Amino acid sequence: MHHPAAVIVAALALGLACGSAAAQWKWRDAAGRITVSDLPPPNSVPERDVLTRATETRPAAAPKPAALVNAASPPVRLASSGTDPELEVRRKRAAEEQTAQQRLAQGRDDAARTENCSRARGQLAALGEGQRMTRTNAQGEREVLDDKGRAEEMQRARSVMASDCK
Repeated sequence: MHHPAAVIVAALALGLACGSAAAQWKWRDAAGRITVSDLPPPNSVPERDVLTRATETRPAAAPKPAALVNAASPPVRLASSGTDPELEVRRKRAAEEQTAQQRLAQGRDDAARTENCSRARGQLAALGEGQRMTRTNAQGEREVLDDKGRAEEMQRARSVMASDCK
């Protein structure tokens, strides 16, 4: 049979284990419903609607993140303590994707500059050789370059080379 001392010890152990469950909060929400929980009420619940407290003091409101000043700036990160790990993983993944997109765009820009530089060098070399060259004017007509037109095209090619050949 059961020993009365063992039953008393088991009951005391069970009572001590359940002691933390007794620490409960009770508050009235915005709709007037009474809510009971072992967690404190949300910060949106005013002090006057907190009916029962589990502890003497109510925890301070969590700091709100600052709004992003510029969409191109990196996202504002909260302190790692007390934040959702899944949210942190998503933020990190989004930052990595943004960095990858910026690298891809930079690569495309670099390739375009390299191509422009190559074409400008070829154009400048051809213009410098004195070959007979034509261009299409605004009306779609071909015109042969005279010395003035050749000088304008050479200046345009040098300008492209100055900006894209680095």
